[in-house]
Amino acid sequence: MEKKLTIGSSVLLLALMMALIITSMTAFQAEPHIPLLICLVVVSIIGLFLNIKWDELEKAMIKGVTDGTKAIIILSLVGIVIAVWMMSGTVPTILFYGLTFITPEWFAVSALIICMIVSSFTGSSFTTIGSVGVAMMGIGLALGVNSAMAAGAIICGACFGDKMSPLSDTTNLASGVTGVDLFVHIRHLMWTTIPSFLITLIIFFFIGRSYSTTNVEGIQEMLTTLDASFSISFLTLLSPLIVVILAFIRFPTVPALVVGILTGLVTVGFVQGNWLISEWFTVVQHGFFLETGNDAINAIVDAGGLQSMMWSISLVIIALLLGSLIQRIGLIDGLLEFFRSFLSNRGNLIGATAASSISVNALTGEQYLSILLPGKAFEMHYERLNIAKKNLSRTLEDAGTLVNPLIPWGVSGAFFASTLGVAVMDYIPFAFFLFLSPILTILFGYLGIGVGKSIES
Repeated sequence: MEKKLTIGSSVLLLALMMALIITSMTAFQAEPHIPLLICLVVVSIIGLFLNIKWDELEKAMIKGVTDGTKAIIILSLVGIVIAVWMMSGTVPTILFYGLTFITPEWFAVSALIICMIVSSFTGSSFTTIGSVGVAMMGIGLALGVNSAMAAGAIICGACFGDKMSPLSDTTNLASGVTGVDLFVHIRHLMWTTIPSFLITLIIFFFIGRSYSTTNVEGIQEMLTTLDASFSISFLTLLSPLIVVILAFIRFPTVPALVVGILTGLVTVGFVQGNWLISEWFTVVQHGFFLETGNDAINAIVDAGGLQSMMWSISLVIIALLLGSLIQRIGLIDGLLEFFRSFLSNRGNLIGATAASSISVNALTGEQYLSILLPGKAFEMHYERLNIAKKNLSRTLEDAGTLVNPLIPWGVSGAFFASTLGVAVMDYIPFAFFLFLSPILTILFGYLGIGVGKSIES
């Protein structure tokens, strides 16, 4: 007979795992892969002690990776897209015009708003980060702004649409799991989203004031280098524009990225005049590399390729293995039971929902599970306390969707770090929007601000 973890054992195991991971990454400067592998071994041993057969544990791990196949494919394709858009002149063109119009003091605000607009139209933070986010990161590096701050502004803007757009998969999931109308859900999200975004905008405005106008001669030298190294043309922007349009009409993500790669390669041939197929294969595999004579430009355009995503892909695979195994041994069920023991009033209920979403995120690195599992576990308690379920859907979105990029081994965190070249631990202090939203959703729950009194959504 299989044994079950007690609530106390679940909480203790969670604490020990998080202590191991955080200590390894902070005190010993370890990357998250090995600490997660150690946790995987420990959880496997615990599973055996619970009389779960190894075949069952193995099946659970295989299922975890299988369920995450789409994320792995997207990570691979985005790496290729970045390389192709560098070679086609897409990113260099955006960089050229960005350096022409954006100043260092206005960079953070510009990046935040531009990424917010693009993500709102696409409903995808991945598409936004992989396209305009890469270009904005290049502009930030060229302007000499702090790379962690630049990444924070880009990610905050990109995650706005992933939370608020009716095209977003997580937005639809949160409303669907709780049975709340999609647009009721989005309107209710404004209670926490608008204040969080405005505070973030104000903070980045004041951070930008600390930057003075950069060296004009240096910028002019970069512009000259870009113009000499690439054919700067609005035609190079057609490929990302097509991808954005496809995302807007809800075309599947993977085929849309493939279209982005193919149209980018067509641009390489017709706009950049490069028809060397052998070079295309090398760039797709290993990334784009070009000696322009300008070190700053080289550092920006030498990027992408399938191999550039292998760090993230390996991390995501390990996280998926661990997350699925944790779910199989009943650790997540034990944690949800622990949080349910505090459900005496409205504030505690919303706080417990947020805490459970954050915990599932930290344990599995998977934002979908952080919405799905707590959503089903707490639904009846919102009905019992006569609290509108739109508060449940909002809390799941705030603490599920937005917390995932703050987890180094989370699917979003790993992708953002690899794509932008900034570690999660580095950009966290600047990801104001991502942690302000869950804080406000908990605070508003206790204060009764924007909380419906009826179970009717």
